[in-house]
Amino acid sequence: MGGGSGMVNFSWPITRVKQTRYGHSVESRQRDDDPGSPNSIVDLKTWNAESAPDADRWNYNTHYYRLTDKAMKPGAQSILDFGCGEGMLARRLRCGYPHVVGIDPDESSIRAAREQSGDDIDYICGDALEYPFEPESFDAVVSVAVLHHIDAERGLKRMAELVKPGGTVIVVGCASSERPRDLISDLTSTAVALVVLSRHKLWKHPCPVVWPPPITYREMKRLAQELLPGSKYRRHLLFRYSISWTKPL
Repeated sequence: MGGGSGMVNFSWPITRVKQTRYGHSVESRQRDDDPGSPNSIVDLKTWNAESAPDADRWNYNTHYYRLTDKAMKPGAQSILDFGCGEGMLARRLRCGYPHVVGIDPDESSIRAAREQSGDDIDYICGDALEYPFEPESFDAVVSVAVLHHIDAERGLKRMAELVKPGGTVIVVGCASSERPRDLISDLTSTAVALVVLSRHKLWKHPCPVVWPPPITYREMKRLAQELLPGSKYRRHLLFRYSISWTKPL
């Protein structure tokens, strides 16, 4: 809640984070110095005011919401927010598209989404992997910071199943680094994060947190290439990657 030096924490204490989203009950080890983890950069201003307007809520995930705008096909009508959390991305999407559905298995997140949104967004409390949507029923399926909560392979397959031919799957996600392979990228992201966080207060979302991600960047790239042929995979600063894919007609 207060300011500070903004130094990176290089100590290695271990905490345990229980994964409860999507019906799992798995304990994962969290190292406080993992780049991109909630505790990786210390003594910075953070806040979790749920009454604040969406425009004031900034974190590494919301920073990349703009990628969904860039990847969306013109004329899209129906959008599925796959793992919508408390609905911030769904609300943003509803500003530009007439039919938005958000689904998430966490009851408190869906309750918050409904409280903060109008009645023009359909929120479903359920598992996106199992919910009986009609196949090929959405013009776009978007997912931000969700695949590390679930089986990533099943998640990508499910998104591909739900999007219409000619429609788009858009993913922004978190993954684990492999060193030394990812060292330069991690150091660069850490440096950028220190600069960015000196200018922004980091909004801490109220949804379940899983860290570290159980899948690596290299594994996510391979899955995208195998399951979504022709997809575009990119590694981004601030410890994120993106995948965009247009389903063949």
